[in-house]
Amino acid sequence: MKKFSLLLTVVLLITVLLSACKPAETTPVEPAADALPLFYGAFATPIEEPWDGVIHAALQKASDDGKILYEYTDDIGYAGDMERILREISESKKPAAIFGDAFGNEEAVRRVAADYPEIAFVFGSGLGPAEPNVAVFDNWIHEPAYLCGLLAGGMTETNTIGVVGGHPVPEVNRIVNAFIEGVKEVNPDAQVLVSFINSWFDPAAAKEAALAQVDAGADILFAERFGVIEAAVENGIYSFGSMSDQNELGPQSVVSGPVWNMTPTVEYVIKQVNAGAFTAQDLKDFSMVAKGGATLAPFHSLESSIPAEVLALVKQREQEIRDGLFRVNIAEETPAGAQ
Repeated sequence: MKKFSLLLTVVLLITVLLSACKPAETTPVEPAADALPLFYGAFATPIEEPWDGVIHAALQKASDDGKILYEYTDDIGYAGDMERILREISESKKPAAIFGDAFGNEEAVRRVAADYPEIAFVFGSGLGPAEPNVAVFDNWIHEPAYLCGLLAGGMTETNTIGVVGGHPVPEVNRIVNAFIEGVKEVNPDAQVLVSFINSWFDPAAAKEAALAQVDAGADILFAERFGVIEAAVENGIYSFGSMSDQNELGPQSVVSGPVWNMTPTVEYVIKQVNAGAFTAQDLKDFSMVAKGGATLAPFHSLESSIPAEVLALVKQREQEIRDGLFRVNIAEETPAGAQ
């Protein structure tokens, strides 16, 4: 009996020792919300305007994915409020990064950035980066714009196509010129009417310019600016959106459009900020087809309206661009004959 008691004691002791050596089970702990970096959006136009809307959507996605905290202010305008608001954000919010559009507010953005070197300023800009903390980007969607031109040139029946743009600046001109290049490749006889409304967001003016092009014979419209698709829908003609997939604005009108995806840019900046390695640089490549920053919008229900040979050419060129076998020209001069 004593031997049995001794044996039982030894077994229990070994069991306790083995239990103590077993690794404790751990439950993954989600990072606390306040441990995430705050990214702030400062937008000159309302986020309904596609350019700023694309940036906002990418930042919101990163927030929804639990990678950042995100807040924003939009419709700041160009009358001098950008500098004041950026300073208020920098002082009160102390964000890790501020995203926005500097076009029309270049000096204000750069003045504020110089006073807050610890904050990453990431702005759409026609100028270069500025040390130590201003990185720049742009919507390099000329490649899918060219593909849309191929489609438009092959689909027009009147041989007249309209384009309505914002300002005749290099960033817009290269999109319009790439579209025209695509049109002319498949339809050298086509006439492309180009109008600029000299505004970044004036849907009424854009629609009016588009209607004038329809009166001049245009049966397809390229909406580089918001407001043009409404004119196309009212006249029962095909159109192409810009910046985002805008088919919902006219399901029987919007064939496709160049789509800008800011997620690759945002993801890259998040990694830099988290690593404490943010640098002033031109983030151009992240907005191009090769890195997923630019795509052609889906055709939805309108693919059957595209001539088979044109559709085949578009798919061929799209793959060649992705593989680095075809280069779309970057032409930033104002299109000939633009109004």
